[in-house]
Amino acid sequence: MSTPFPFTALVGQDDLRLALLLNAVSPAVGGVLVRGEKGTAKSTAVRALSALMPTLDVVSGCRFSCDPGSPDPGCPDGPHEPGAFETRAARMVELPVGASEDRLVGALDIERALSEGVKAFEPGLLADAHRGILYVDEVNLLHDHLVDLLLDAAAMGASYVEREGVSVRHAARFLLVGTMNPEEGELRPQLLDRFGLTVEVAASREPDQRVEVVRRRLAYDDAPAAFAARWAEEEAAVRARIVAARELLPSVRLGDGALRQIAATCAAFEVDGMRADIVMARTATALAAWAGRTDVLAEDVRQAALLALPHRRRRNPFDAPGLDEDKLDETLEEFGGSDDDDPDPDPGPDGPGGGGGQPEPDDAPQGGDDTAARPEAGEGGQPQPSGAGEQSAVRASEPFRTKVLSVPGIGEGAAGRRSRARTEHGRTTGARRPRGALTKLHLAATVQAAAPHQRARGRSGPGLVVRRDDLRQATREGREGNLVLFVVDASGSMAARQRMSAVKGAVLSLLLDAYQRRDKVGLVTFRGTEADVALPPTSSVDAAAARLETLPTGGRTPLAAGLLRAHDVLRVERLRDPARRPLVVLVTDGRATGGPEPVALAGRAARLFAADGVASVVVDCESGPVRLGLAGQLAGELGGTAVTLDELRADSIAGLVKDVQRRAA
Repeated sequence: MSTPFPFTALVGQDDLRLALLLNAVSPAVGGVLVRGEKGTAKSTAVRALSALMPTLDVVSGCRFSCDPGSPDPGCPDGPHEPGAFETRAARMVELPVGASEDRLVGALDIERALSEGVKAFEPGLLADAHRGILYVDEVNLLHDHLVDLLLDAAAMGASYVEREGVSVRHAARFLLVGTMNPEEGELRPQLLDRFGLTVEVAASREPDQRVEVVRRRLAYDDAPAAFAARWAEEEAAVRARIVAARELLPSVRLGDGALRQIAATCAAFEVDGMRADIVMARTATALAAWAGRTDVLAEDVRQAALLALPHRRRRNPFDAPGLDEDKLDETLEEFGGSDDDDPDPDPGPDGPGGGGGQPEPDDAPQGGDDTAARPEAGEGGQPQPSGAGEQSAVRASEPFRTKVLSVPGIGEGAAGRRSRARTEHGRTTGARRPRGALTKLHLAATVQAAAPHQRARGRSGPGLVVRRDDLRQATREGREGNLVLFVVDASGSMAARQRMSAVKGAVLSLLLDAYQRRDKVGLVTFRGTEADVALPPTSSVDAAAARLETLPTGGRTPLAAGLLRAHDVLRVERLRDPARRPLVVLVTDGRATGGPEPVALAGRAARLFAADGVASVVVDCESGPVRLGLAGQLAGELGGTAVTLDELRADSIAGLVKDVQRRAA
């Protein structure tokens, strides 16, 4: 077994280390989500924590790690005889992003179940992680069906396997730790809320600290055992402190004053539900125990808020996580009376809760932002002529709800919530012979395949004689995620402030819909003399929104270049992820300028998409009393449909896209 990097040898990352240690003291806190850029020791810190966890007493021979003091009455290996137990280290179980459902929850031996009537159950990772740590690296890339199983287990403290009339249940209480790089996309809100605490990590910009990180890592890589031995004393001290804090934890007093501060803080930051209050209370109690105190202080409540609330106050994926610490301090001060104080919330004339003394955060900036985004003199709300200079970026209008965009036919892409697809989960539509390992048994088809051969196989008892060739895999239909590639005209003809603001608002709305439907998104822009890939295909829609918000306009309209660049992006992405089907959303007024025969060249580029069968829609941004209809002509070349910007604002794009898909099919 490899020697883990010592926890006490980590340099910096104080919040990360504290959050992990608090969960070691009180697993009821609910786990940790570690967000940060690559190369910031996220995984190293989590793996190092496992060496500090106190040992466990488990029932001898129990595959589900039952506590001998209170064994699970429903344990599949039970009932357990009293007395026999063994002591071992707490396990840290890693859940790979590409794990199967059977690997997570366990698998039934279908052949034995059918032929012998035996409930032969092979435990999964949830059973292994019971009373230990379940670690998910890149948790934001975890498939939705595995997320659902994790949510159920985390909520109920148990795992249920219900298949083909066979039912198995076992306890599954674990410390959930996840790491993620936000550039790869965000977590579903339901799973995000299940993490008790969250921390943001980033590499230090201090040269001396970076030097020390490199020095320690090189020393560890050269001689892991010797390096760990150098830190053994510090490791033992932290382990002993965790044990002492656990013993002190039941004696910690959470007074009414601290509870009022917790409730007021959660209300002030408008977090949903009551889980935040409970997590803050448990975290503050663990902080007091870690400090060796039996009373929760205001500083414990403040630290608990900084760890438990940032990921719960986000309202959409474009909001940056974090807390306003000034607002936090004001709330704690206002409700910071001692437990013996009169709980009457009415402030006196000199009290700090008079409100209204500070302007709302958006009051001052709005005027400044509006001025900065106002078009240059002479623009007058009309499109700039071809070759106009670059204009400053304008803010997007308010996003709105869109209808469902979908791609025709049945795909086989990554699990999502958009287009029809053959998936491992969903409604059963038929059966086939399994390719490789059997994952979803179609019981009726299996029995039907085995039944004609029972006499030839010498069946003499009640059991059905089943062979490998009889097994049938259930085919299921669910939903997949798609690649939505936005191709946005940022030329001078689009530079009118109101128009570009509406365009950005529409694209922002579709980005929000893509986030909810688990799509990948990409952004190609064209202006001046060339096209740029502003954002390669990614699951991080907030990165796409940031690129969109800062997009400047101006210059000529190299429409053909934009289409060719988009076609190239799809070609490369098809090699990387061939099962994910694309949908192109072209936002333009249809004009093409610059170079010889720009309109004809754009038409030839558009026909490449039609030849490849790529679904597309053109958002027509042309305005004014005279309309040339160029966007409609371009949509015809693409094999798609055009929709005006006004129609898009009326939420009509989804129906038009569906029409495009039916025509393309």
